Amino acid sequence: MMEAFVRPQNRRGFLGKRFDYLALLPAAAAICYPFLLNAFHAIVGTQAASLPPLALASAIFILIVAFVVPFLGIALACRPTSDLSSRRLAYASVVSPTLYVFLGVFQTMIKSPIPDEVVWCAIWLASAIWSQSARYPIAAAVPAVGGWRVVHGVTAAVLSLYVVFHLTNHLFGLIGPDAHAAVMKVGRVVYRSAVGEPLLVAAMLFQIGTGLFLAWRWSAAAHDFQRTYQVASGTYLSLFILGHMDSVFVYARGVLGIPTDWNFAIGAPTGLIHDAWNIRLLPHYALGAFFVLSHLASGLRVVLIAHGVDQRNADRLWGVSVAMSAIVAAAIIAGMSGVRIGALVS
Repeated sequence: MMEAFVRPQNRRGFLGKRFDYLALLPAAAAICYPFLLNAFHAIVGTQAASLPPLALASAIFILIVAFVVPFLGIALACRPTSDLSSRRLAYASVVSPTLYVFLGVFQTMIKSPIPDEVVWCAIWLASAIWSQSARYPIAAAVPAVGGWRVVHGVTAAVLSLYVVFHLTNHLFGLIGPDAHAAVMKVGRVVYRSAVGEPLLVAAMLFQIGTGLFLAWRWSAAAHDFQRTYQVASGTYLSLFILGHMDSVFVYARGVLGIPTDWNFAIGAPTGLIHDAWNIRLLPHYALGAFFVLSHLASGLRVVLIAHGVDQRNADRLWGVSVAMSAIVAAAIIAGMSGVRIGALVS
């Protein structure tokens, strides 16, 4: 009995294999994610009325916990003792916020009578069981990826021009929807043109494909925190871009036949905060902006180190860039949630 108490890790599950209980945390956190958003909405409600201090603090705390889910996945993906399936489950949990939006849009398009939460729990329960039934060791060496890493990086550098414009456009939301629309109108002359849009879509699809390929290969080996973060953020972006294109091209333009403007982005007229469905868009957008900028910073770090820059200096620059990415993402989501610079100044 004493030995069973000292070494509980030797317990075996119903599949006859030893359960790694810590490895199941990503799936457990992902399962909790939609219920955290539901709890937030239950407190905030549908009306933009001021909340009592305790209710406001509770709502903020719940939303923060929801944001912790993908970062818990990154932390658990760093575990040196993790097996391959458990590590990939941790990486998968990072995409929970954007995958939940993707699921919701898909469920809406097919008019599914099954609640999103039921389908969501089934997906993650199946993923957790799979991770414990397919236990493979982490690769001893980093798998070769050929020239795909270079091509992926070059394409990302070109696409960063669009990314910077797109995020800057969203920052104008802090001034107001009209300012956002004016800037977007200028940009759409290029990226919504007969030539620009197909090229942009093709480049994005290429990034999704190469990004998921690199993430799958690199997830087979242990890495330092920066590389793990790069793989995790790239995985999130691949699902984010794919889901965003599905929402814009298939759902908005194809099914609903509506313009993909500011009102579409914020879920007007209810908005992001006070709608039970739209609240899932808040972490989805915020993390999308954060991860795209910090992922570019991760790529820049690798390039700088490869060209002889001291790793400590490259790491410092990366840390500053991640902090700035968080600030930009917070500003964007504040504008989309109704915060205006003029109101703050007055």
